[in-house]
Amino acid sequence: MSSNNPLQGYWAGSGISRGDTVLIHSSMKRTFLNLSRKGHKPSSEIIIDSLLEEVGSKGTVLFPLFNFDFPHTKKFSLLSTPSQMGKITEDARLNYLAARTGHPIYSFLAIGECASLFSSINNISGYGDDSPFAKLREIGGKIAVVDLDDQNSMTFYHHVEEVYGVDYRYHKEFYGEYEDLNGEITERKYSLFVRDLTRGVVTDVNRMGEILWEEGIYAGNRPGTKNGMRTVLAEELFQRTMKEIREGRAEDTLFSISG
Repeated sequence: MSSNNPLQGYWAGSGISRGDTVLIHSSMKRTFLNLSRKGHKPSSEIIIDSLLEEVGSKGTVLFPLFNFDFPHTKKFSLLSTPSQMGKITEDARLNYLAARTGHPIYSFLAIGECASLFSSINNISGYGDDSPFAKLREIGGKIAVVDLDDQNSMTFYHHVEEVYGVDYRYHKEFYGEYEDLNGEITERKYSLFVRDLTRGVVTDVNRMGEILWEEGIYAGNRPGTKNGMRTVLAEELFQRTMKEIREGRAEDTLFSISG
């Protein structure tokens, strides 16, 4: 990583500290534009390295490598299946020494000090209590979002819903060919805790996001302002979202019914 990174210090004031483990959800279009306006050639490397510099040598950055093809193609490779979450995440997968978690739909890439804690995770259910979301809570990790609203970023809410066992979602199983890191291909089964479409359940979480802002649980900046990054402790987000579900407000803050 170069100390001459044009984004050095760019993420300051958004709640990231040295030594943090941070899951990044982002839209970097505005950041790229800011780089161009200052005469720099935007690249994934600049973005990724700036985030790694922010957490320091003892920190860890996670990127989502979600790929939604497995239910249709019935094939997944831990070695080669690409990320469908944008160029930065795919460039991170291709160009950085990192660990990839094993779920064929909701996998993550971990770069840094705590990468080894994620390398052995091969959760059967995408959002379960043995998932990377749970590990992030266990180690005091954070979630950072750049220039996206909750509706387009906060998959973590589904982790809370699955751990609680809400009645508006259910486990759906998927089978297919799975290639592991040794190149061995086996038939495997995985699952997701999916919306009950027969009830017209629609994910609708921006209202929950507003609660997090109002109560000071989010730190940093709203989308489109300053660097656009906000952060939240994963465990604090878990507990506050669980409170909404337990007190019967999920339909007001986490989902709605269409039709």
